[in-house]
Amino acid sequence: MRLVALTAFALLMFAANSLLCRMALHGGNVDAASFSLMRLASGAAMLMLIARSRTKDPRPSRGDWRSAFQLFLYAVPFSFAYLGLTTGTGALILFGAVQLTMLTAAWVGGERPSTIQWTGVVLALGGLVYLLLPGLTAPPWREASLMAVAGVAWGFYSLRGRSGGDPIARNAGNFLRTVPMALVVLLLWWPDLRVDGRGVALAVASGALASAIGYAAWYAALKHLTATHASVLQLNVPVIAAVLGLLLLEETLTWRLVLAASLVLGGVALAVLRRR
Repeated sequence: MRLVALTAFALLMFAANSLLCRMALHGGNVDAASFSLMRLASGAAMLMLIARSRTKDPRPSRGDWRSAFQLFLYAVPFSFAYLGLTTGTGALILFGAVQLTMLTAAWVGGERPSTIQWTGVVLALGGLVYLLLPGLTAPPWREASLMAVAGVAWGFYSLRGRSGGDPIARNAGNFLRTVPMALVVLLLWWPDLRVDGRGVALAVASGALASAIGYAAWYAALKHLTATHASVLQLNVPVIAAVLGLLLLEETLTWRLVLAASLVLGGVALAVLRRR
Protein backbone atom coordinates (compact mmCIF):
# COMPACT_ATOMS: atom_id res chain seq x y z
CA MET A 1 0.00 0.00 0.00
CA ARG A 2 2.89 2.37 0.73
CA LEU A 3 4.33 1.71 -2.74
CA VAL A 4 0.95 2.30 -4.37
CA ALA A 5 0.48 5.55 -2.43
CA LEU A 6 3.98 6.82 -3.26
CA THR A 7 3.61 5.99 -6.94
CA ALA A 8 0.13 7.50 -7.24
CA PHE A 9 1.25 10.66 -5.45
CA ALA A 10 4.33 11.05 -7.66
CA LEU A 11 2.34 10.62 -10.89
CA LEU A 12 -0.24 13.11 -9.65
CA MET A 13 2.55 15.61 -8.91
CA PHE A 14 4.04 15.14 -12.39
CA ALA A 15 0.64 15.91 -13.90
CA ALA A 16 0.17 18.82 -11.47
CA ASN A 17 3.29 20.48 -12.90
CA SER A 18 1.50 20.82 -16.22
CA LEU A 19 -1.72 21.97 -14.56
CA LEU A 20 -0.06 24.58 -12.32
CA CYS A 21 1.96 26.04 -15.18
CA ARG A 22 -1.08 26.19 -17.44
CA MET A 23 -3.18 27.80 -14.69
CA ALA A 24 -0.59 30.48 -13.98
CA LEU A 25 0.08 31.40 -17.61
CA HIS A 26 -3.49 31.04 -18.88
CA GLY A 27 -4.75 33.33 -16.13
CA GLY A 28 -2.12 35.96 -16.87
CA ASN A 29 -0.82 35.78 -13.30
CA VAL A 30 2.82 35.41 -14.30
CA ASP A 31 5.00 35.38 -17.40
CA ALA A 32 6.82 32.23 -18.52
CA ALA A 33 10.32 33.48 -17.63
CA SER A 34 9.34 34.43 -14.07
CA PHE A 35 7.47 31.15 -13.61
CA SER A 36 10.55 29.19 -14.70
CA LEU A 37 12.86 31.04 -12.32
CA MET A 38 10.55 30.73 -9.32
CA ARG A 39 9.83 27.07 -10.03
CA LEU A 40 13.52 26.17 -10.26
CA ALA A 41 14.55 28.27 -7.26
CA SER A 42 11.79 26.92 -4.99
CA GLY A 43 12.47 23.40 -6.21
CA ALA A 44 16.16 23.79 -5.36
CA ALA A 45 15.35 25.11 -1.88
CA MET A 46 12.94 22.26 -1.09
CA LEU A 47 15.25 19.56 -2.47
CA MET A 48 18.14 20.93 -0.42
CA LEU A 49 15.99 20.82 2.71
CA ILE A 50 15.01 17.22 1.98
CA ALA A 51 18.61 16.25 1.20
CA ARG A 52 19.95 17.87 4.39
CA SER A 53 17.28 16.16 6.49
CA ARG A 54 18.41 12.77 5.20
CA THR A 55 22.11 13.14 5.97
CA LYS A 56 24.44 14.85 8.39
CA ASP A 57 26.84 15.75 5.57
CA PRO A 58 27.31 19.55 5.79
CA ARG A 59 28.69 19.86 2.27
CA PRO A 60 26.65 21.55 -0.48
CA SER A 61 24.28 19.38 -2.43
CA ARG A 62 25.79 17.49 -5.36
CA GLY A 63 25.14 17.93 -9.06
CA ASP A 64 26.97 18.91 -12.22
CA TRP A 65 26.65 21.67 -14.80
CA ARG A 66 25.93 19.38 -17.75
CA SER A 67 22.94 17.84 -16.03
CA ALA A 68 21.85 21.28 -14.83
CA PHE A 69 21.87 22.58 -18.40
CA GLN A 70 19.71 19.65 -19.52
CA LEU A 71 17.32 20.43 -16.67
CA PHE A 72 17.27 24.08 -17.75
CA LEU A 73 16.48 23.03 -21.34
CA TYR A 74 13.52 21.13 -19.97
CA ALA A 75 12.11 23.67 -17.50
CA VAL A 76 12.24 26.89 -19.53
CA PRO A 77 10.81 25.58 -22.86
CA PHE A 78 8.19 23.73 -20.76
CA SER A 79 6.93 27.03 -19.35
CA PHE A 80 6.93 28.89 -22.66
CA ALA A 81 5.19 25.98 -24.40
CA TYR A 82 2.21 26.24 -22.07
CA LEU A 83 1.50 29.73 -23.38
CA GLY A 84 -0.30 28.01 -26.24
CA LEU A 85 -0.91 24.36 -25.29
CA THR A 86 -3.68 22.78 -23.27
CA THR A 87 -2.72 20.78 -20.19
CA GLY A 88 -3.23 17.34 -21.72
CA THR A 89 -1.70 18.15 -25.11
CA GLY A 90 1.45 19.53 -23.50
CA ALA A 91 1.83 16.53 -21.20
CA LEU A 92 1.32 14.11 -24.11
CA ILE A 93 4.00 15.77 -26.24
CA LEU A 94 6.35 15.99 -23.25
CA PHE A 95 6.13 12.38 -22.10
CA GLY A 96 5.98 11.04 -25.65
CA ALA A 97 9.25 12.84 -26.42
CA VAL A 98 10.79 11.66 -23.14
CA GLN A 99 10.07 7.99 -23.78
CA LEU A 100 11.06 8.12 -27.45
CA THR A 101 14.34 9.79 -26.48
CA MET A 102 15.12 7.06 -23.96
CA LEU A 103 14.20 4.30 -26.43
CA THR A 104 16.43 5.91 -29.07
CA ALA A 105 19.29 6.16 -26.59
CA ALA A 106 18.90 2.47 -25.78
CA TRP A 107 19.08 1.65 -29.50
CA VAL A 108 22.20 3.80 -29.98
CA GLY A 109 23.70 2.13 -26.92
CA GLY A 110 23.51 -1.28 -28.54
CA GLU A 111 20.01 -2.60 -27.86
CA ARG A 112 18.35 -3.98 -30.97
CA PRO A 113 14.56 -3.56 -30.95
CA SER A 114 12.36 -6.41 -32.04
CA THR A 115 9.72 -6.10 -34.74
CA ILE A 116 7.07 -5.47 -32.08
CA GLN A 117 9.20 -2.74 -30.51
CA TRP A 118 9.71 -1.03 -33.86
CA THR A 119 5.97 -1.22 -34.43
CA GLY A 120 5.41 0.50 -31.10
CA VAL A 121 7.90 3.26 -31.92
CA VAL A 122 6.32 3.84 -35.35
CA LEU A 123 2.85 4.03 -33.76
CA ALA A 124 4.07 6.54 -31.17
CA LEU A 125 5.77 8.72 -33.77
CA GLY A 126 2.69 8.49 -35.96
CA GLY A 127 0.54 9.66 -33.06
CA LEU A 128 2.75 12.70 -32.46
CA VAL A 129 2.78 13.53 -36.19
CA TYR A 130 -1.00 13.22 -36.34
CA LEU A 131 -1.38 15.48 -33.32
CA LEU A 132 0.77 18.17 -34.96
CA LEU A 133 -0.75 18.00 -38.46
CA PRO A 134 -2.29 21.33 -39.54
CA GLY A 135 -5.97 21.63 -38.71
CA LEU A 136 -8.51 23.49 -36.61
CA THR A 137 -7.68 21.47 -33.50
CA ALA A 138 -3.93 21.22 -34.03
CA PRO A 139 -1.74 22.71 -31.28
CA PRO A 140 0.39 25.75 -32.19
CA TRP A 141 3.53 24.53 -33.91
CA ARG A 142 5.92 26.83 -32.03
CA GLU A 143 4.69 25.83 -28.57
CA ALA A 144 4.51 22.16 -29.57
CA SER A 145 8.13 22.32 -30.75
CA LEU A 146 9.20 23.90 -27.46
CA MET A 147 7.50 21.10 -25.52
CA ALA A 148 9.22 18.50 -27.70
CA VAL A 149 12.57 20.13 -26.88
CA ALA A 150 11.64 19.99 -23.19
CA GLY A 151 10.82 16.29 -23.51
CA VAL A 152 14.08 15.43 -25.26
CA ALA A 153 16.05 17.38 -22.64
CA TRP A 154 14.21 15.62 -19.80
CA GLY A 155 14.90 12.26 -21.44
CA PHE A 156 18.64 12.93 -21.53
CA TYR A 157 18.52 14.33 -17.99
CA SER A 158 16.83 11.14 -16.80
CA LEU A 159 19.38 8.95 -18.56
CA ARG A 160 22.27 10.90 -17.07
CA GLY A 161 20.64 10.77 -13.64
CA ARG A 162 20.83 6.97 -13.52
CA SER A 163 24.40 7.23 -12.21
CA GLY A 164 25.08 6.38 -8.57
CA GLY A 165 24.67 8.61 -5.57
CA ASP A 166 21.80 10.14 -3.68
CA PRO A 167 19.26 11.26 -6.34
CA ILE A 168 17.73 13.87 -4.02
CA ALA A 169 21.08 15.54 -3.32
CA ARG A 170 22.06 15.31 -6.99
CA ASN A 171 18.83 16.91 -8.14
CA ALA A 172 19.14 19.60 -5.48
CA GLY A 173 22.53 20.56 -6.86
CA ASN A 174 21.26 20.52 -10.44
CA PHE A 175 18.22 22.65 -9.61
CA LEU A 176 20.46 25.13 -7.79
CA ARG A 177 22.75 25.42 -10.82
CA THR A 178 19.83 26.24 -13.12
CA VAL A 179 18.91 29.39 -11.16
CA PRO A 180 21.54 31.68 -12.76
CA MET A 181 20.59 30.32 -16.21
CA ALA A 182 16.91 31.07 -15.59
CA LEU A 183 17.87 34.51 -14.30
CA VAL A 184 19.51 35.31 -17.65
CA VAL A 185 16.25 34.37 -19.41
CA LEU A 186 14.35 36.60 -16.98
CA LEU A 187 16.59 39.57 -17.81
CA LEU A 188 16.13 38.99 -21.55
CA TRP A 189 12.33 39.01 -21.10
CA TRP A 190 12.39 41.97 -18.71
CA PRO A 191 9.99 44.22 -20.72
CA ASP A 192 7.30 41.49 -20.66
CA LEU A 193 7.55 40.51 -17.00
CA ARG A 194 4.40 40.39 -14.89
CA VAL A 195 3.85 38.67 -11.56
CA ASP A 196 1.08 38.78 -8.98
CA GLY A 197 0.54 36.91 -5.73
CA ARG A 198 -1.38 34.06 -7.33
CA GLY A 199 1.34 33.64 -9.94
CA VAL A 200 4.00 33.39 -7.23
CA ALA A 201 1.94 30.83 -5.31
CA LEU A 202 1.40 28.65 -8.39
CA ALA A 203 5.07 28.81 -9.39
CA VAL A 204 6.29 27.95 -5.89
CA ALA A 205 3.75 25.12 -5.67
CA SER A 206 5.06 23.78 -8.97
CA GLY A 207 8.68 23.93 -7.79
CA ALA A 208 8.51 23.02 -4.12
CA LEU A 209 5.55 20.62 -4.16
CA ALA A 210 4.97 19.15 -7.63
CA SER A 211 8.67 19.05 -8.60
CA ALA A 212 10.71 18.62 -5.41
CA ILE A 213 8.36 16.57 -3.23
CA GLY A 214 6.99 14.77 -6.28
CA TYR A 215 10.49 13.72 -7.33
CA ALA A 216 11.32 12.61 -3.79
CA ALA A 217 8.23 10.38 -3.76
CA TRP A 218 9.09 9.01 -7.21
CA TYR A 219 12.66 8.11 -6.23
CA ALA A 220 11.34 6.38 -3.12
CA ALA A 221 8.95 4.35 -5.28
CA LEU A 222 11.64 3.55 -7.87
CA LYS A 223 13.49 1.43 -5.32
CA HIS A 224 10.67 -1.10 -5.64
CA LEU A 225 9.87 -0.74 -9.37
CA THR A 226 11.55 -2.21 -12.42
CA ALA A 227 12.58 0.14 -15.23
CA THR A 228 9.77 -1.25 -17.38
CA HIS A 229 7.13 -0.72 -14.72
CA ALA A 230 8.38 2.83 -14.11
CA SER A 231 8.25 3.68 -17.83
CA VAL A 232 4.76 2.30 -18.29
CA LEU A 233 3.46 3.99 -15.14
CA GLN A 234 4.65 7.37 -16.42
CA LEU A 235 2.37 6.94 -19.43
CA ASN A 236 -0.52 7.65 -17.07
CA VAL A 237 0.67 11.24 -16.53
CA PRO A 238 -0.74 12.73 -19.78
CA VAL A 239 -4.10 11.09 -19.04
CA ILE A 240 -4.14 12.49 -15.49
CA ALA A 241 -3.10 15.93 -16.78
CA ALA A 242 -5.84 15.93 -19.42
CA VAL A 243 -8.48 14.99 -16.83
CA LEU A 244 -7.26 17.74 -14.47
CA GLY A 245 -7.40 20.25 -17.32
CA LEU A 246 -10.95 19.21 -18.14
CA LEU A 247 -12.13 19.42 -14.53
CA LEU A 248 -10.29 22.51 -13.30
CA LEU A 249 -9.68 24.61 -16.42
CA GLU A 250 -12.70 23.53 -18.47
CA GLU A 251 -10.46 22.63 -21.41
CA THR A 252 -11.99 20.89 -24.40
CA LEU A 253 -11.25 17.24 -25.16
CA THR A 254 -10.87 16.74 -28.92
CA TRP A 255 -10.99 13.54 -30.91
CA ARG A 256 -7.57 14.44 -32.33
CA LEU A 257 -6.08 14.39 -28.83
CA VAL A 258 -7.86 11.14 -27.92
CA LEU A 259 -6.63 9.34 -31.04
CA ALA A 260 -3.12 10.78 -30.80
CA ALA A 261 -2.89 9.83 -27.13
CA SER A 262 -4.02 6.29 -27.92
CA LEU A 263 -1.33 5.92 -30.60
CA VAL A 264 1.47 7.53 -28.60
CA LEU A 265 0.81 5.89 -25.25
CA GLY A 266 -0.08 2.54 -26.78
CA GLY A 267 2.96 2.57 -29.04
CA VAL A 268 5.36 3.49 -26.26
CA ALA A 269 3.84 0.91 -23.93
CA LEU A 270 4.24 -1.74 -26.63
CA ALA A 271 7.89 -0.81 -27.17
CA VAL A 272 8.72 -0.63 -23.46
CA LEU A 273 6.96 -3.83 -22.48
CA ARG A 274 8.85 -5.78 -25.11
CA ARG A 275 12.25 -4.55 -23.89
CA ARG A 276 14.34 -7.14 -22.06
